[in-house]
Parts: sequence; C-alpha cells; structure tokens
Amino acid sequence: MKLLLAGGALAGPAFVAAFLIEGARRADYDPARHPVSSLALGPGGWRQAANVATAGALYLGLGAGLRQSSRGDALVAAATGAGLLASAVFTTDPVSGYPPETASRPRKSSCEGQLHDLAALPIFLGLPVGQLVTAWLCRRQDRPWALASAAAGITMLWTLSGFSRGFSQDPHFVDRAGRLQRVGVTTGFLWLSGQALRAGRT
Repeated sequence: MKLLLAGGALAGPAFVAAFLIEGARRADYDPARHPVSSLALGPGGWRQAANVATAGALYLGLGAGLRQSSRGDALVAAATGAGLLASAVFTTDPVSGYPPETASRPRKSSCEGQLHDLAALPIFLGLPVGQLVTAWLCRRQDRPWALASAAAGITMLWTLSGFSRGFSQDPHFVDRAGRLQRVGVTTGFLWLSGQALRAGRT
C-alpha cells in the first residue's frame, strides 16, 4: 500500500513538471492560451500522451491504496485516473489556433474529441466535488485540511468556468484560458498528493 500511496503523491508534481517542460519546448505553443491536452497533437505528441497515461495509472493505484483509509477519497482518485487514461487514448481536437494553421475552433467536434472532453469530467468536475465533500466531512476533525480542501474545490470550479469560456473563444478569456486550466490542474493534483501523504501518515 505504501508504494501505491507514494506513487499517487508523486503523480501530480511529475505530471505538471512534464507538461510545463513540453510546453516550453514547442515554438508555436502558448501555455497561457492553449490547453494542456493540445500538447498531445503534432510531432512529439506521444510524450504528452505518455505523461497523461502514466499519471492516470498512478492515480488508479492511489485509489487502490486509499481504499483502506477512505472509500470516498479512493473513488475520487480512481475516477481521476480513469479520466486521464481515457484522455490519453482519445486525442483532443485543435483549439485556439494550435497546432499552427488550424482553426480557432473546429466547425464540428470529432467523435474522438468529444470522447476526450467526456473523459475530462471526472477530473474537472469530479475532483472539485470530492474536495468540497472532504471539506464538509473534515470540518470538525481536521479543520486546516477542510479549509484547504474547500479552497481547492472553489479554485478548480472557478478556473473551469474561465478556461471553458476561453477555449470556446470568449474574447475575455481566450488569451488566458491555458493559464487558468494549469492553475486548476495543479490545484487538483496537489490536493491528491496531500490526500496520499495524509493516508501514508495514518
């Protein structure tokens, strides 16, 4: 169990570091504007797909490791892992002009792109719901963690609202949608690392 918890604790920081490095390597890729998932498009896209799949596998392992401490936390971690694995299989559609010479938004979403968006729901909706539920359940026994969980859930929902509008080409958000998404992803995955570390201590 300790190995599963350790892998879950490291999954988020490793995932974030990998997509930051990969994004910095792409000449036509703007991290402030483009989604993390767009890194799976174009030459070298397999690296991001592998990054997503690895994080997904580690979070499935974390779900198994958390079963002994909290079934609710285990479900959130496992759902995140399943969403990531599906996101690695189904590639997103081009958006916001990446890859170069593609439309800001396709006239019609592809079937694969729709499945990719569906796979993101356990991450961008499931995680904040789990965070807010944890905040409520821990409000008496562990007030600091309850406050941290509530802040994480609110942050993820706030960033989701902004980057969803940005990727839909809302002019008020399009140039910062990628940055908002990164804040949401980092917040959610660091929260999962915290859950893994808390379970390891107990």
